[in-house]
Amino acid sequence: MSILQISWDASPEIFRIGNLAVRWYGLFWAMSFYLGYEIMFRIFKKEGIPLRQVDKLLLYMAAGSIIGARLGHCFFYDFEYYIRNPLEILMIWRGGLASHGGAAGILLALYYYQKKVSNQSFWWLLDRLVIPVALGAFFIRMGNLMNSEIYGIETSLPWGFIFEARGESVPKHPTQIYEGLVYLLLFLSLGWMYLKHSSRLKNGFMSAFFAIVMFSARFLVEFIKMDQSPFEAGMVLNMGQWLSIPLFLFGVYMIVRSWPSGNRPERPGDRPL
Repeated sequence: MSILQISWDASPEIFRIGNLAVRWYGLFWAMSFYLGYEIMFRIFKKEGIPLRQVDKLLLYMAAGSIIGARLGHCFFYDFEYYIRNPLEILMIWRGGLASHGGAAGILLALYYYQKKVSNQSFWWLLDRLVIPVALGAFFIRMGNLMNSEIYGIETSLPWGFIFEARGESVPKHPTQIYEGLVYLLLFLSLGWMYLKHSSRLKNGFMSAFFAIVMFSARFLVEFIKMDQSPFEAGMVLNMGQWLSIPLFLFGVYMIVRSWPSGNRPERPGDRPL
């Protein structure tokens, strides 16, 4: 075995006081919301948007992402179980969140936020919101790593992880790190686009770039990821890949819509959807 292969037996808990445990996954979720709030606060301040709208945006995004991610897991990956045990859908502390459901929840929540709170258009908001969402996706994958979950198939590559907490004895692809690094680079790219070129970019371009990069990466990494549910065994494309396709196509549609003769860049105060 290569000396670079890593025996991974990290505890998912940071510390415990009695029956109360603080877990890495929860900490990373909290960090994603906190840093997302800070990023959007600075964007709104820079563009002259009332800062009180940031607080409401955080509430909408928190509700949309958590509810969407939970329902996505329950209905996309374990529908038969949860349809027989519907009350367990509410038991989010037992685990089970799906990023595609979270994406759908964020889009729906943003739509209602734009209708009820904001004076900006949906695309103006989404182009800016994808910046902290990409960073949040990085943190969530790091939480998955600390939980020793959603890892890949066996590998002989020197950076394979032996997930001892899951009873593994051979190296597996650390797919959490693969995806996380892509999402971190996506965050940096989107931040650079916004700071350097937002005045020239067409409406929806950054949203399209986000969708294409994120869901292309998710689609490709799924080929070397362990199945998340027994029904995926033998499928040519697994559930994660099928769910990535429409979001990728959405990104392609938005690129076509916004380039080269799409809408002008928006100014704060523009509202149409």
